[in-house]
Parts: sequence; C-alpha cells; structure tokens
Amino acid sequence: MDYFFIGESELLSAFQFAGVGGTAVSNKDEAISAFHKITASSQVAPHLVAGARAEMATRTESGGEAKKTKILILTEQAADWMGDELTEWQLSGAYPLIVELPGLGGKIVGRKSLVDAIREAIGIHV
Repeated sequence: MDYFFIGESELLSAFQFAGVGGTAVSNKDEAISAFHKITASSQVAPHLVAGARAEMATRTESGGEAKKTKILILTEQAADWMGDELTEWQLSGAYPLIVELPGLGGKIVGRKSLVDAIREAIGIHV
C-alpha cells in the first residue's frame, strides 16, 4: 500500500524514516492545498459516488513515476483545518482512505472523530 502523510514537520521526518512520503503543513491553507494535490485525480461529484469507489488519487514522485495513494495519514490539527471538506471526502467512499492521528501536542481535547460521530449516531457505547 502507498501511504502519504500531511502534518507537522517533525512527524513528517519520522514518517520519512519509515519510507512514507508527505508534506509538512503549518496552517489551514497549506493543509487544504496539500489535500487537494493528493486527491486531485479523485475529485468526483458526491452524487456520482453512490455505492462505488472512486479512482485512487495519483501523485508523481521525483522520478516521474505515478504512485497511487491509498491511505492518507493526517494529524488531528491538519484534519481540523480541512473541516467539512475532509468529512465530505470521507463520506464519499473515495480513495485515499483517511487515517487521523494525534499531533506532537497529543490528542485535541473534545475533538470528535468521524468514527466517534458514527458510534454516537448508531448508539454504540464501548
């Protein structure tokens, strides 16, 4: 699987040691721009997704080789900056799939993830 990381520069360095590419972001505009670059080839109108997976996002490596990003790893802060746009992407069922993890400062207090919202909506309490 091909992974891509968007978040703090310190975490990006750690992911790069593990062979995962990425982009360091420090504000909302940078986060949204990086997200659009990864998902550009997968932009599909939400009504066209209906039950089918969209094409996987494509990015080009320095060698000119196209890579398929299947998993996009974001820090919670980067995900917050993307807001509703990220939520719409997750609900569309399109690739890349999104994985959120706490940033260097730890988990953001009071932040509800998509999984938490789904659990709350269907009444699962673990």
